[in-house]
Amino acid sequence: MARVRYGARTEAEIAASREKSSKLPDIWSTGVVAVWESDPDVVAAVLPPPLKPAERPLVRANISKVDLPGYPLGAGSVAVAARHGGVEGWYPLVMPMTHERALTGGREVFGEPKKLGEVTVEREGLVVRAALARHGIAFVEVRGAVDRPLPLPEPVLKTDFYFKFLPAVDGSGFESDPVLVHCTRNEKVRKLEHITGDVVLRESMYDPVADLPVRRVVEITIGEKTTDQKGRAVERVSAQALLPYVHQRYDDPMQILDGPPEGSV
Repeated sequence: MARVRYGARTEAEIAASREKSSKLPDIWSTGVVAVWESDPDVVAAVLPPPLKPAERPLVRANISKVDLPGYPLGAGSVAVAARHGGVEGWYPLVMPMTHERALTGGREVFGEPKKLGEVTVEREGLVVRAALARHGIAFVEVRGAVDRPLPLPEPVLKTDFYFKFLPAVDGSGFESDPVLVHCTRNEKVRKLEHITGDVVLRESMYDPVADLPVRRVVEITIGEKTTDQKGRAVERVSAQALLPYVHQRYDDPMQILDGPPEGSV
């Protein structure tokens, strides 16, 4: 019988796949990072417990083109500064990706709030424009001009916070208690430049980052970097406490309440 590709893989095939994925080369991206101060009460309002606001009400937009083998990837995120116990990090609200392949692992393994979208990073001479768009709306746009090179930072360990959960089959809550994930990334930078510019937030019912107003731009940079990624489930969290925030993950805020179709078995 010819090989059936949907059939079970052998232990040797599974082991070979794991070994190959564990030895990926450095993958470099070119990206724009904009950080701004917003309103403290707004930043606090988007953080599910047990996350707490950081000392400063910062918001970060990261907009990158990634040099993946075989095809380029557009990847972005909008996150707010947060802390969990003694760990400082970022809580992403939305992570647009340009390919389905980039969504699967992040959502299913780490609980990342990834969605298909459009990611733009353009540079002509010193002029830079970067944007995140979904449903035809560029809900974040960063515009400016490079004015000076910056010294390369030392490699640094950064932390993002995610909630991993599975909605219940009957549309009511979760199948089991959600878990809070600490995702750590070792970041290395090989080029970094400062941008003088501005951040434009546009209204979108699907990605309402316009609710996080730009009160003061802290920094805008463009650079080339590479990171690795490791995740760890640190604790189970209250399903009741997380449920009011689940709509952050979906375009339809009521999707978590959907039941099975009528007449289904």
